[in-house]
Amino acid sequence: MIKRIVKLSFEPAKIAEFLTVFEQSKKNISNFEGCHHLELFRCTAPNNIFFTYSFWENEAALNAYRHSEFFQATWRKTKVLFNDRPEAWSVEVAAPVKIYQENS
Repeated sequence: MIKRIVKLSFEPAKIAEFLTVFEQSKKNISNFEGCHHLELFRCTAPNNIFFTYSFWENEAALNAYRHSEFFQATWRKTKVLFNDRPEAWSVEVAAPVKIYQENS
């Protein structure tokens, strides 16, 4: 299992556009073969920093997504919105990770 965190920063005027693209893309990314989890977190200070947090079956699944036409199309839409180059960290986890979610 691969845990992946990506740090994204935006000019304040471009945040709404990014959030629109992310919301439109989230279901497709979450349903991509090998993706087990995807979340977006916004930093409180400074509030123009966001983090995506995802779990992937393995590196091959992550790479298949990163080389997919869907990713390339989404990347073209979002890369023009970034304030700085995204930073990414990936960690391989030896055992499966269970995601617990509170029921409302």
